[in-house]
Amino acid sequence: LAWLFMGVPYSKSLLYDDEHQTYKKEFPDQFKYDYAVSREDKNAAGQKMYIQTKMAEYAEELWELMQDEKTHVYMCGLKGMESGMAECFGPIAEKNGLVWTEFAKAMKKADRYHVEVY
Repeated sequence: LAWLFMGVPYSKSLLYDDEHQTYKKEFPDQFKYDYAVSREDKNAAGQKMYIQTKMAEYAEELWELMQDEKTHVYMCGLKGMESGMAECFGPIAEKNGLVWTEFAKAMKKADRYHVEVY
């Protein structure tokens, strides 16, 4: 399964959206695609929709995937995204008796957590 979360300020900025929608339609069991459009969408609390808030909608499912040693996480973007991941997955890690930062560090050590932030 490949699950792409893309964040942009405006929907007109979505790159390769037609292709991603096609993959999602043609390969529903192999490709998922969700996006956060921060200047147009709102989260449940009425705030701007960012990647971490979009991912939080699927936190349980994503957490389950991360327990599989074949799962890789690739994060590219602004440096603040890392703290957003901690906000998203910290509570669920704690609920499972883990500390998110330690879990993420272990994933990095296993070459499963790839971060390119600036």
